[in-house]
Amino acid sequence: MREVMDLDVLVLQGQGRPDALVVLLHGLGADGADLEPLGAALLAASPSARVVLPTAPRRPVGIAGGLPLRAWFDVGPADILRTHASDPAGVAQAEGWLRGLLEREARSGIASTRMVVGGFSQGGALAAWFAPRHPLPLGGVLALSTFMATNAPFEAEVHAANRGLPAFVAHGRRDEVVAHSHGIALRDRLARAGLEVAWRDYDLGHSIDAQVALDSAAWLAATLAR
Repeated sequence: MREVMDLDVLVLQGQGRPDALVVLLHGLGADGADLEPLGAALLAASPSARVVLPTAPRRPVGIAGGLPLRAWFDVGPADILRTHASDPAGVAQAEGWLRGLLEREARSGIASTRMVVGGFSQGGALAAWFAPRHPLPLGGVLALSTFMATNAPFEAEVHAANRGLPAFVAHGRRDEVVAHSHGIALRDRLARAGLEVAWRDYDLGHSIDAQVALDSAAWLAATLAR
């Protein structure tokens, strides 16, 4: 079933009452529907899940010369190259929205330990920053083709509830937007913070192909089966 809750959120779920939640956050300039093929692959492997694909609002983006794009937060002209975050207020705003979404889903009866937050590129950066710092224990985090800002005080803010959180981190070796080395650095920071990291890299650019989707789906199914 493909359900559109409103103009900003797309929901995929199977028949029956869902007992798990997956939130997928899209990349800069895209929208929730961009990750629908990935969401469908995750749902096929975990049919009792509810997959939520929100769309970020439009805002001026520095890396695009100030043009308005759909973005979770602003990205400065050199942020990706330097793995730097220049819009902490925007990140905090996006975190608040994501926290509210999880709280709403919890009211429907889904336990926090059955909630997985993930994303691609900018959305993956938000997911990787948010999930380990969340005050309630989550089910996992999925971070595709992304990075962790070097000026983000991540290690100091990882919550005890999410040390040991399962994480799937994947990156293309030919990624021309977010360098492969940034994905390795993210993997290592998550592991040092105590997360249980599964790492895959691929002969890909800045994209998600069928193999990435299948590997992500297999990881999700195994994680939710614990």
